[in-house]
Amino acid sequence: MFLFFKTILNFLYDSKYRQLLYTSASIVVIGALVYRYLEEWSWIDAFYFSIITLTTVGYGDFSPQTDAGKLFTIFYIILGIGMILNFINTMQSYYNEKKDIHNQKHNGNPHED
Repeated sequence: MFLFFKTILNFLYDSKYRQLLYTSASIVVIGALVYRYLEEWSWIDAFYFSIITLTTVGYGDFSPQTDAGKLFTIFYIILGIGMILNFINTMQSYYNEKKDIHNQKHNGNPHED
């Protein structure tokens, strides 16, 4: 979990990743706002549902009950899932890159940059 937060902080300081972080966070916040308003869920439930929907986990413990909530969910998934999965993939790639650099430095690799 520490590594996750460290990566998020690094993304904030690196302009290469900052826009992706802001866009991904905005998608989650917009989803939470809409679910909070349309479904009248608590903030925690709205954020929870936004995250599990966009990461395709979908536990099934929550689902929109209003027609407006269901329609929003259709568009939310179509528009948001690619962005969130791109964010997760970028985080994984970033982590692997940092891990490789760390391993090269500690293993005395003569080919390190």
